[in-house]
Amino acid sequence: MKKVFSGLTLRPHEKESKLVKLCEGKLHAPCRHFKILKKSLDARDKSDIRWVYTVECTTEPYAPPPRVFPRVKGTPKVVIAGTGPAGLFCALRLLEYGVQPVLLERGKKVEERAADVEKFAAEGVLDENSNIQFGEGGAGAFSDGKLNTQTNDPRNREVIEAFVRFGAPAEVGYLGKPHVGSDHLKQVVANMRAHILKQGGEFRFSTPLTRLILREGRLKAVVAGGREEACSDLVLAIGHSARDTFEMLLESGLSIVQKEFAVGVRIEHLQSAISRAQYGSGYAGLPPADYKLVSHASERAVFTFCMCPGGTVVPAASEAGGVAVNGMSNFARDGRNANSALVVQVRREDFGSDHPLAGVAFQRKLERAAFKAAGGGYKAPVQLVGDFLADRESYYFGEVKPTYAPATAFVPMQAIFPRALTDALKAALPDMDARLKGFAAYESVLTGVESRTSSPVRIVRGSDLQAEGIAGVYPCGEGCGYAGGITSAAADGLRVAEAIAQKYL
Repeated sequence: MKKVFSGLTLRPHEKESKLVKLCEGKLHAPCRHFKILKKSLDARDKSDIRWVYTVECTTEPYAPPPRVFPRVKGTPKVVIAGTGPAGLFCALRLLEYGVQPVLLERGKKVEERAADVEKFAAEGVLDENSNIQFGEGGAGAFSDGKLNTQTNDPRNREVIEAFVRFGAPAEVGYLGKPHVGSDHLKQVVANMRAHILKQGGEFRFSTPLTRLILREGRLKAVVAGGREEACSDLVLAIGHSARDTFEMLLESGLSIVQKEFAVGVRIEHLQSAISRAQYGSGYAGLPPADYKLVSHASERAVFTFCMCPGGTVVPAASEAGGVAVNGMSNFARDGRNANSALVVQVRREDFGSDHPLAGVAFQRKLERAAFKAAGGGYKAPVQLVGDFLADRESYYFGEVKPTYAPATAFVPMQAIFPRALTDALKAALPDMDARLKGFAAYESVLTGVESRTSSPVRIVRGSDLQAEGIAGVYPCGEGCGYAGGITSAAADGLRVAEAIAQKYL
């Protein structure tokens, strides 16, 4: 007999082994199989914070039956451009159907890429093809590794289970807000690569996709790394920062449209201050607290995004002469500061053009303005929240020290962003502070610019997931406008692989 019990609670100091006894009491029999399905923290009542569980248990041994995939007919040649979550998971699913894909990656293996990212932070030396945006694992490999998503795709559960299977901590499989951490993500990605290679897939690193060869509206071949290669299908898992690839695809005749996104800054606080605000004074033994805030105090929505407890602000530029920032944290989330994107809704009219890539130009303009205002060298502009609200320049740091490297420079954010965006941020900060005490504290630090929140384009695809008017090309994942994070991008990779396999079954 298999039973699922929800709403089981433990106080933070109680051990999870107590759950087994609770289940046995409900079953009136010993548990032969026990599994935590979900674990989330209920901190609404600061005087009685509890972990809440949903668990599965049986009185007999239990193992779920393996899923069996049909094998495709023939030997389709599938090329996947990009090895972020969408590309990797597309490859994993294709292999289950018996298709051995070729994965193209403009950047390097995740181990080599990590060294380039560290060098950029330490010395300000940017490799435009190997950085936080480009390389094996995609932009998500250098983040907090959040796997929660607001989509309801049933593939999401498969994605999370795969992360655990390839080396993510076991609790990622059941945490209400699962995160892998940048430290574990690198190993997970390397393990995925090893599996794909073992199953017959092929990786080509430092090999950017530069051209599509089309005949009568159908893909015939691609050119990558100076080499032409015939292929039956191409998956575009190119990520949200592949600006030169967007240009090439537009010239090739793909239908690309503008997509709205958000831009802003990273805001940093002491992690202890955030945990105290969320839990009260008795937060010892609890995980570093997070938050998610939205403000409609002005005509533009302002929201926090990709909050990294105990994390750092990192250099996320991928083009010379521009500054972009992101946030990351390791699994332990044990850094001194908390940081989050604090971003403002950007509208198509802000782009100032109807060109499909006008959003790219808007991002680039902000990044170059930040680079110039901070004095070059990939220093990031920073300002204290109190000074930003009072329209004053900053001259010192208080308790909150910026974590961005290689360096920072005091710059008023009004010198970088359009007035409409800074006005929206000014209205939102006190509004958010009313719900999270200390959010707008004077010495909190703003670091700019957070410009890569999502793709500025959508590459139009039909119900068969192929690019509009071009057979054999499959726009996929966040870069093409069909996902918004690691899990949804990975799920879209699975979806595209299934669509390709259906043609050959």
